[in-house]
Amino acid sequence: MTVRYMKIFDTTLRDGEQSPGASMNVEEKLHVARQLARLNVDVIEAGFPVASPGDFEAVRRIAEEIKGVTVAGLARAKDVDIERAAEAVNPAESGRIHIFLATSDIHLKYKLRMSREEVLNAAVGAVKKARGFTDDVEFSAEDATRSDWDFLCRVTEEVIKAGATTVNIPDTVGYIIPREFGELIGYLMNRVPNIDKAVISVHCHNDLGLAVANSLTAVLKGAGQVECTLNGIGERAGNAALEEVVMALKTRPKFFNAETGIVTEEIYKTSRLVSKITGVVVQPNKAIVGANAFAHEAGIHQDGILKERSTYEIMKPETVGIPQSKLVLGKHSGRHAFKERLRELGYELGGEELNKAFERFKRLCDQKKYIFDEDIETLVSEEVKRVPEVFSLMDLKVSSGTSVEPTASVHLKVRDEVVERTEEGDGPVDATYRAIARITETKSHLEKFEIKGITGGTDALGEVMVTLEEDGHTVRGYGSDTDIIVAAAKAYINALNKLEGRKREPQKGI
Repeated sequence: MTVRYMKIFDTTLRDGEQSPGASMNVEEKLHVARQLARLNVDVIEAGFPVASPGDFEAVRRIAEEIKGVTVAGLARAKDVDIERAAEAVNPAESGRIHIFLATSDIHLKYKLRMSREEVLNAAVGAVKKARGFTDDVEFSAEDATRSDWDFLCRVTEEVIKAGATTVNIPDTVGYIIPREFGELIGYLMNRVPNIDKAVISVHCHNDLGLAVANSLTAVLKGAGQVECTLNGIGERAGNAALEEVVMALKTRPKFFNAETGIVTEEIYKTSRLVSKITGVVVQPNKAIVGANAFAHEAGIHQDGILKERSTYEIMKPETVGIPQSKLVLGKHSGRHAFKERLRELGYELGGEELNKAFERFKRLCDQKKYIFDEDIETLVSEEVKRVPEVFSLMDLKVSSGTSVEPTASVHLKVRDEVVERTEEGDGPVDATYRAIARITETKSHLEKFEIKGITGGTDALGEVMVTLEEDGHTVRGYGSDTDIIVAAAKAYINALNKLEGRKREPQKGI
């Protein structure tokens, strides 16, 4: 059986922007559009050009700059809208005019105050008008899922005759149920005689939490395009989440017999960018891109993951651009995960030492809701000898400011010798790290840098955590001080000492 190609129509910049407080300016839209191109979506709906000068400018700038993807502009079934959309998408390598007009009796009576015949004529006229500007015209029957099915079939047939190359069947208010939606798509496929002349698209809202389920049901019934947004943002409860639709198709290829062109490794990066720009936070338990999507705390799960990831993961985190799974230590964690975390922190415990440390860990879990790595380091300090200090901080002087080039002078004790180095950097921490790196001649890569306040107030004790990687070894370093630059230096040096300890470990034979 031939695998069908499923177009991904991203409307993050149009419908997604309609999330309360999620409006973007022109430059922000361009930034997201560039990342959407790297994600390799098929269509970017860049905005609603007639809505405002800013929206027009954003659509036009994206059409001018973004290549290799279709750029769409939304328009009502009105000449002024269509002309404005045509002007905005004109510079695109591939430009689409997306026209919408309601077809449900509710909208006809209360919003449009038009008859069915008037709506049908307006839809056909709008599509013909748009075809005068581009060969790529999409028609959306707004509130299709609450429309009379036979009237919807008639509208679909006539707009295809008029030149629509894509017909969208939106669940505008998130009302329909998956089985019902599947029946509707099937009804259209069987009743519209020229249905094969256009791509059937679906655009599902999430008011009942069924947007993704409805979209995937439509795919099974023959839809060729899914309209969605990153992180599922959008009007009211949002839209079908792009990452969920795409990864469902990728994870269950035999079931859906459909594939997309999405570069899935760019999903997490795109999700983070959209969240940062719109200010819409991704919930921790959000599928695919949430902080807990690949996190495991239950001991049975952690043990299974450490033995074979497929026991509790149906997809690899690397597939969506997340470096690795996370084992979250807590009261549900088992001995295997605890030992693995100790190893990551630079400790090798076995036998009675491990038993005592694990018992203390379990007692601590009953006292604290969150267990941090520094908690673990503290509780095992009596059971294990720490790695020897090859490097130790003797002195640090930093100068920085709005009109001063950030500079750091570092004095390190390297075994029995004190070495001094002065370096400049992008900031005081960068300058400090450059100096330390030169002194220690480290080849390590800084993978993570985190700062947090341990106590409150301006005199708070600050803590820095860094993650370093070198030759396949990953270690974490910690440092605390009321001076955050000193804390950063301590954390970096702590990690470098752990790497030195790893280098001295005896190599096991193959």
